[in-house]
Amino acid sequence: MSNASPQSSIVERLKHPGAVIHRPNSDPVPFSVEFMPPRDAAAEARLWRAVRIFERMRPAFVSMTYGAGGSTRERTARITGQLARETTLLPVAHLTAVSHSVSELRAMVGAYADEGITNILALRGDPPGDPLGEWIKHPDGVEYAEELVRMVRDLGDFHVGVASFPEGHHRAPDLDHDTRHLVGKLRAGAEYSITQMFLDVDDYLRLRDRVSAMDPEQGRKPLIPGIMPITSLKSLRRMVELSGASIPPAVEARLTAAAGDGPEEDREAVRAVGIDLATELSERLIAEGAPSLHFCCLNFARATSEVLTRLGLDVLTPVGG
Repeated sequence: MSNASPQSSIVERLKHPGAVIHRPNSDPVPFSVEFMPPRDAAAEARLWRAVRIFERMRPAFVSMTYGAGGSTRERTARITGQLARETTLLPVAHLTAVSHSVSELRAMVGAYADEGITNILALRGDPPGDPLGEWIKHPDGVEYAEELVRMVRDLGDFHVGVASFPEGHHRAPDLDHDTRHLVGKLRAGAEYSITQMFLDVDDYLRLRDRVSAMDPEQGRKPLIPGIMPITSLKSLRRMVELSGASIPPAVEARLTAAAGDGPEEDREAVRAVGIDLATELSERLIAEGAPSLHFCCLNFARATSEVLTRLGLDVLTPVGG
């Protein structure tokens, strides 16, 4: 694989970030951002505008998602490589097992390594077409993310993270089963986990408690909460439908009132409430000791930037400093 110098691990970067959020009576907290592979040239231009804005804000790291069934595999690898080469950001590359053989997965890890990327988020992934549909293992692939974690770790000096699910994964029969799978991934060598987006802090806290109760050692690893500033109620409903998550009744009521009764939702009013909700969620997570905040920005910078400004983001050093 590559002779490039290995990246800092995410765990180390969380200890020494470029910027932190300051809240009264709480320790400083870093943040990170999640990008998605763009579908066309216009979307790619928008992505890079967001990248340059966030670069000035010094996130601890950024991640690049991976399309269902590997549908954006080449684009994901190309743009993640550009992030590593052309920016001061620390990229984490997503890797999913769905529709890939072990040899293809190894090749993908090798492609990342050739770009000097050694931070990988190992995910089983969702089936193409219907994320809630039946998950079918590739005949020459792996069945579970735990196997993917072990494979990546065996390939070299890689730092691996995994996904976690505050409400439980929609395929898990119960929360205990879901927690055992998360603990298994952590025991396999994952150094941290990033949660699916959620809207109830208590779900995050209960997950943290379940992991710590099942395995105190693994419970000490960072459980990074995933947050998405809401800018459209229609889009939010579609996202939770596809993910198996839920919208708390109080949150639904606030957003529905903002959306109004017209044929089209009042996007500006929904967006304003969404910024309030993301700020409130973040404030409580910080107060409860979350190790970092991970924002799904949908390749736009404005909403997340507004939340971070409200929270009191403090850039510690200038870009390049």
